[in-house]
Amino acid sequence: MQIQKSFKGQSPYGKLYLVATPIGNLDDMTFRAIQTLKEVDWIAAEDTRNTGLLLKHFDISTKQISFHEHNAKEKIPDLIDFLKAGQSIAQVSDAGLPSISDPGHDLVKAAIEEEIAVVTVPGASAGISALIASGLAPQPHIFYGFLPRKSGQQKQFFDLKKDYPETQIFYESPHRVADTLENMLEVYGDRSVVLVRELTKIYEEY
Repeated sequence: MQIQKSFKGQSPYGKLYLVATPIGNLDDMTFRAIQTLKEVDWIAAEDTRNTGLLLKHFDISTKQISFHEHNAKEKIPDLIDFLKAGQSIAQVSDAGLPSISDPGHDLVKAAIEEEIAVVTVPGASAGISALIASGLAPQPHIFYGFLPRKSGQQKQFFDLKKDYPETQIFYESPHRVADTLENMLEVYGDRSVVLVRELTKIYEEY
């Protein structure tokens, strides 16, 4: 059995912080998130340019490391070495909670295997934020994230999920959403759907 004491435990290692960032409205950034990003040694960012704008807005000068799905395999050993050397890292995605639709999960697993503390700094999450205002049943729900892009694979995916009674949460590109709804209708039939876009922004729409 492995026990992590996030704040009371003694460890020579640094901590891996999973820091939520705004999903649109910068006012949703938490005080704790800002303070954490200022105090860590490194920020592992999905897109350093995008995160750079966020850091500039909040006057944060912490150094960034590029960390995304295309370089995760080669970067994770380096990040683990930093943590084992006593340096702390904040991982951020472009928007919302890290480790959901980015390679953060693999980094978390690697840290846990090395008994490095992983600490959540919670905040905005697009899927949950959309769910609670949608009018659809919030409990129980299943989050699937991004769907397969190809129509045949998408229909096959829906076919496996069509009998699930829970509210299902998906992410989809605005360029593909019309085709996805056609596929959904074909497989799911008459089932309530809520589309949410531009969450927390001036053009937010349900």
